Amino acid sequence: MLRRSRRLAAVLVSVCALLGAVRLVVPATADTDGEPPGVRRQLVFLREELDDGAGDEAQRMFPEGYFFLHALYGLSWVEIGMREPVGDRSTALREARWALARLDSPSGRAPFSPGLTPPHGVFHRGWSNWLRGGVLSLQPAGHRDRGEVRRFARDSAALAAAFDASRSPYLEAYPGQAWPVDSTVAIASLRLHDALLTDRFTGTVQRWVREARGRLDPRTGLLPHRADPDTGDPIEVARGSSQSLIQRFLIDIDPVFAGEQYLRFRDWYLTSPLGLGPAVREYPAGMDGPADIDSGPLPLGVSLSASVVTIGAAQVHGDVPLAAALAGVSELAGLPVDTPWTKRYAFGLFPVGDAFLAWSKTARPWVAKAPSPPAQISGWWRVPLLSILAVLAAAPWLPTLVRRHRRRT
Repeated sequence: MLRRSRRLAAVLVSVCALLGAVRLVVPATADTDGEPPGVRRQLVFLREELDDGAGDEAQRMFPEGYFFLHALYGLSWVEIGMREPVGDRSTALREARWALARLDSPSGRAPFSPGLTPPHGVFHRGWSNWLRGGVLSLQPAGHRDRGEVRRFARDSAALAAAFDASRSPYLEAYPGQAWPVDSTVAIASLRLHDALLTDRFTGTVQRWVREARGRLDPRTGLLPHRADPDTGDPIEVARGSSQSLIQRFLIDIDPVFAGEQYLRFRDWYLTSPLGLGPAVREYPAGMDGPADIDSGPLPLGVSLSASVVTIGAAQVHGDVPLAAALAGVSELAGLPVDTPWTKRYAFGLFPVGDAFLAWSKTARPWVAKAPSPPAQISGWWRVPLLSILAVLAAAPWLPTLVRRHRRRT
């Protein structure tokens, strides 16, 4: 029995190692026109979880949990729908509208103050407006729902008025607190408005870019993580958890500025801890800092959330090798569980992680054209990880091979 148990354990270890090697090698992303493998099954899993109350559970974990989980679910369906012929978008449109309605619900608005400008703050209004524009993007120009068009135009105008009246390019998400990433999403939604409807907010967008350029983090030259809500001056160094989101949206605001910022982001935050594949730091190279709810745990200074979101940032910037590499690492480290109907990571314990992965792997620019690829990473990044997996696959059998060799000699 002991011998059989050892053999069974050896088989399991070897199979797991070989499965990890397969996951590392098989592509986990597609180009901006293709559909990444497994994403639809992820969305099936997420919808089941949301129907079972995953949004409320996420809300107990962090302040925007309910909102983010529904927003990312809806945005992922928009991305899927954009890859389909117009006549085949009914499922994507239905699910994106369902998610948008949850953002507008009392639960979706609960963490945000109605006394801010705009009401409920730039985080809630910006992400909602972006998803609302995505819903309109799935509809042919002459057949869009008129009520949805009016709401998108009205909310966009309210956002633009708030930016025009503010001394700072960064509006408040909560009373007395401003994160530049939230305003970046909101400004991107104004660019989306002008691409879908009429050109109304070019002046607001251009002024925002000028003012943001004048308030960069002095250490990295990037948009800061937090800023003074009155002046917009940086009060916290740029960080990977917000930069990965900023780089996803900035391309649709100003491609030239975005290209400059993305290369700086790569230089300061892209790392390869212990030589084991690419990852994204939470703090810039040469600096360490504490983990928090935004970053999650920071093993070796790496933010797992930033690494996942950077898949999408890399993809919209044409940095396909980096997106594929980060997605490959997530397939290995994320312990995905596949069935014919669903796919979930980390055994489905953290649905918000699945939502970020689905949204990241489906990324594409919504307004701008895909840029030329930046400097790329070497294709040899898999070799150290594959070597470790090969050793793990062989290690359980070494004692048996050694014993047989001794018997023969």
